[in-house]
Order: sequence, then C-alpha cells, then structure tokens
Amino acid sequence: MVKRMVTAPTPIAGRLPGRIFFPGRSASLSSQIIADVRDALFGKKLKTGDFLGTENEIADRYGVSRIVARDALRTLEASGIVEIKMGKGGGARIARGNPRLFAEALAVQLEMAGVGPAEIMDAQRAIECLAAELAAENANDADIARLRQLIADADASTGDAARFTQLGADFHLAVAEASHNRVLVVQLISLQHVSWPRRNPTLTPKVMRRIQDVHRELLALIEIRDAAGARKMMDDHVKMIRARRVAEAKPKPLPFVPAKAGTQDKTGTQDNESGKRPLGSRSPLRQSEALASRRRVRGNERSSRLRVTDSDDIDCC
Repeated sequence: MVKRMVTAPTPIAGRLPGRIFFPGRSASLSSQIIADVRDALFGKKLKTGDFLGTENEIADRYGVSRIVARDALRTLEASGIVEIKMGKGGGARIARGNPRLFAEALAVQLEMAGVGPAEIMDAQRAIECLAAELAAENANDADIARLRQLIADADASTGDAARFTQLGADFHLAVAEASHNRVLVVQLISLQHVSWPRRNPTLTPKVMRRIQDVHRELLALIEIRDAAGARKMMDDHVKMIRARRVAEAKPKPLPFVPAKAGTQDKTGTQDNESGKRPLGSRSPLRQSEALASRRRVRGNERSSRLRVTDSDDIDCC
C-alpha cells in the first residue's frame, strides 16, 4: 500500500487564494500581489508573524515568475509589511508594526509637497492640544518622571541653545507619549521633523525662561489631572510657536544698496565713452521716486528690527 504524501498548506494559502493573472508587465503583476497582502491585513485575515511563504511558493500560488514574486516581496519589505529570512527555513512573514519608521518618510513627503509652516503648525496644534488633554487623563508615574527630568535638563542647558531647543522638542514629544495614543505620537514625530529647528536663532534667555515656566505649568496641570486646563495651556503655547515659525518663514526685505554714481572730469564732461548720462545724474522726477523708494526700504528695515526685538516676548521653542 502506497501512502499518499500531503503537503501542509502555508497559513496564507487558505486566506489569500492566488488570482489568475493575465499576461502583462511584471510591475503590474507584483502590484497585485502587494495589494492582496495589504487587503488581507486590513481585512484582519493576516496578523503579525503569519508566514506568507517562500519566493517559489508565492510564485506558484499566483502563477507568476520568481522575478515577479521577488519584486513584490522586496516592495513589501521596504514598506515594513513583511520580514524576509534567507536560507533554510526562510521566507516572508508579516512584520511587527513600528509606526515610527514612517514618521520621517511622511515628513519628507510633506517637505517635497511644499507644505508650509502655517499648515504644519495648524496640524501640530490640533495634535498637541489633544495629546495634552489625554496626558492629563492617562499619564503614569514614569511619564511624570520623564517630564520632570526633561525640565531639569533644560534648566541646566540654557547656555547651549541647540541642546535647549532639542530638549524642548523632547518635552513636547514626551507629553504626546504620556497620552498613550500611538497615532498622535507618530504624527507629532513626523511634524517635528519639518517644524522644529535644530537650533533656534532667535532664542534668548528671556524666551528660555518663559518656555520653562510654561512647561512647568503644563506639567503641574497634567499631574493634577486637569485635562481642560492642560489642553488650554498647550493651545496657547503652540499658537505662540506658530506665530514665530510663520514669521521666520516670511522672506526678509532686501537691504537697500545705493547705485554707484558716475563721475565727471574737471571740465564737466562725462567720463564715459558712450556719451550717456552718468549714473546718479537723474531727472528731478526720477530722483524723487528713488528717494521715496529709499525711505520705504529703510522703513521696512526699521519695522523688521522692531519685530525681531518684540519677538523676545513670544513664547516659543
């Protein structure tokens, strides 16, 4: 009596029946495999650790070449959806989720799309206000200790603008982490890549003190579980940050550079060979227009200097 050998199906085989593919570009075929895996994930048919199969098994299941299967697996791996193990016992498995891996990628796309500071800060305001509210409701002892330590570290770093700026970003992120909402955390990480400067050129001792005062007040509200108060405090804080970021992104007025006047010899004749009017020898009307323009530019420069001085009062990191 001859025993019949039965090959045990891989976990994915019963959940993702291979489609019948029609001849076409390999890129199109691999995209269909990728779409199948994604649909299965969103449909709860696949979960972390599930084995998809080897390159050969996936190729046989879908009726495609190994090149197509390999291309699909590489794309899924690059997207963080699968982990691939080479050699004996190898193959592709559904990876463990790590949303932080894609925060920077999202930030790059926002930068490439030309999303400006106003849009970024509006989104950040919405995220951080909710994060502060949830932090007051959900923060544990470890979260509180982390926030206290960041404030203490910032107090000790007022002589180092770059480190103080980084600690400010870390504090805001720690508030989001204290909310225990991973979606808010990942979104904030992504936006901080775009919105948070590595070193704030307008940071002054006065601004540093104000930042620390606000952070202490916010921590106190989180500790006493005042969710509404924490939300309001963060809202005011981020609005001031937004004001500075948007102001910093505006183009600076061009400095006034006076034209170099032409010269004449002692006889009063022009020194250029072309016989044209020398520079600086303008008609009364043009001289009046140039004077008015010069005054406007100088006025803009004075206004700009005043705004920079006034910005010391802006509560911002």
